[in-house]
Amino acid sequence: MQAARHHRLCLGAFCMLAAGMALTSEAPPPLSSSCPHLCVCDVTTRQVNCSYGGLSTVPETLPSDATQLNLSHNGIRILAPQRFRSLIRLLDLDLSDNLLAYIQVDAFLGLRSLVNLRLARNLLKILPVGAFSGLSELQLLDVSSNELLGFLDFTFRGVARLRVIQALQNDLVFISRQAFAGLSGLRQLYLDACNVTSVPTEALAHVGGLTSLYLQRFDSSSLPSYAFIGLARLKQLVVTDWPRLEALSANSLVGLNLTSLTIRKCNLSAVPYVPLHHLVYLVHLDLSYNPITYIHANQLGELPRLQELHLVGGRLLHIQLMAFARLTHLNLLNVSGNLLSTLQEGIFHSAHGLQHLGLDANPLSCDCRLLWLVRRRSSLSFGGRSPVCSSTLRSWGWRNFLECAEAEALLTCRPPRIQRRQLQQVRADQGHTVLFYCSAEGDPAPSVTWLSPQRRVFGEVGRIRALANGSLEVRFAQPQDSGTYCCVASNVAGNDTWPVTLHIRGFSSSPNPFHLKSWLAFPSTSPGDASGSQELPIDVKTLLIAASIGLLSFFGSVSLCFVFMFLWYKGKGQRKHTATIAYVPRSAVVSRDGSAGNYMETSKFTMKLM
Repeated sequence: MQAARHHRLCLGAFCMLAAGMALTSEAPPPLSSSCPHLCVCDVTTRQVNCSYGGLSTVPETLPSDATQLNLSHNGIRILAPQRFRSLIRLLDLDLSDNLLAYIQVDAFLGLRSLVNLRLARNLLKILPVGAFSGLSELQLLDVSSNELLGFLDFTFRGVARLRVIQALQNDLVFISRQAFAGLSGLRQLYLDACNVTSVPTEALAHVGGLTSLYLQRFDSSSLPSYAFIGLARLKQLVVTDWPRLEALSANSLVGLNLTSLTIRKCNLSAVPYVPLHHLVYLVHLDLSYNPITYIHANQLGELPRLQELHLVGGRLLHIQLMAFARLTHLNLLNVSGNLLSTLQEGIFHSAHGLQHLGLDANPLSCDCRLLWLVRRRSSLSFGGRSPVCSSTLRSWGWRNFLECAEAEALLTCRPPRIQRRQLQQVRADQGHTVLFYCSAEGDPAPSVTWLSPQRRVFGEVGRIRALANGSLEVRFAQPQDSGTYCCVASNVAGNDTWPVTLHIRGFSSSPNPFHLKSWLAFPSTSPGDASGSQELPIDVKTLLIAASIGLLSFFGSVSLCFVFMFLWYKGKGQRKHTATIAYVPRSAVVSRDGSAGNYMETSKFTMKLM
């Protein structure tokens, strides 16, 4: 009995010993050295957290088997060379929010396993060549929110596996041509260069594997041609906060196969249709916070895969019908914070494919053009910000028309009606200016266009033009302008027309005319004139007056010349009034014997001098 009890006790002790050994083998090994003062060490995760520790230098003793070291939010100013050489297992080093102004060469030597290095929000002005020596496994480098002035040639030598560089919120002035040399594996690059005036195309040529490029605060007024040549793998391009960027050249995006393009907070006044036309794989387009006023019809049809279009906070006044006619995959449109008075269903290829719509903060006129929104309100997402009315329904006490149960009955339109429709016939002389007035009322406010007698629409420029107030101006009227013009007022509810007649009297109707037909003929602009020229009428009275003025000018000039000659002569004093001139005649005088002699006879004559 006693022997059996002793046997059971031994067996139990053995089991407990085995269990203890098993637990010991599964538990993580403790940190190999003591935790530094003012730091917190986690044995399980091997993290050393020294943030907000009031440190002015890196601690002397650090656990050699630590994998994460957080030294952020301290007052560290200097990194001595090889200060971290014992941390051969360190994967993540955070030195953000310190007072680092300079990194010495070989400062990180020994961190052969480091993957992430964060140096954000310090006072760094330059990254010396060799500062990252020994970081052969580094994949992420964050130097955002420093005072960096530029990147020197071969700044990132020795970090060939680097995949992400974050350098936002800096004051970059220059980026050397070889700054990114050797970074063939770089995939994401974030640059902030408020003093750089052009895209560093030559520097970017060394990182042809980029998939994301973020360019912020460049001081450039245009995006030049072939700015991103060589970045064929780039999928996402973000250009933001370029206050002087007014246009994109036609070939600025050549060579790119983007799926996402963002151009925000710039100075684009129009959608860059031409630079975008070859981006057939584009899915996401963001042109927010640009002073764009119009989206024209059928200009975005070459982006067949476009799914999202953002144009927030602009000056958008109008989206023309058929603007998105061929965008069959468009499911998100965000035009919040613009100046739109309406959004018609006819702008889409199919409004049923739309799933998300941002339309808030627009001065909407609630009328029949928004009925389609009321009928689709249950299947559309407005992002929690419903569009509201700036007029019409507000008088009924409703601003959010989507919540109004009687919205379909209240959202109505009134067809246009031209006012003062009395018959208008105008007769005028050639060369005069004629103005026709046409005003119309309706809901929504109708647009007014003018048609020529040949049924052509007049634009806002030209000798005959349609004015912004709805009038038609005929300047320097010609006989061929005679005919019947038509004013057309139209809105979504219908249209109304009003004809006016114009008759121009030519110069040929004036009394006593005659014509110069040959070289004084002007080309005829009348389509019915087969002769190809038009006679120039000249009045006889006008011709006589012109001839008289010419003769008076001639005689006045001659008289003035004589007066000047007389005054000149008087100013010379006493002069001899006669002059005797001797001359030899051509024939010679013969001698007495009939032969020619040497004697020649001379002649004289006297002339009077003035």
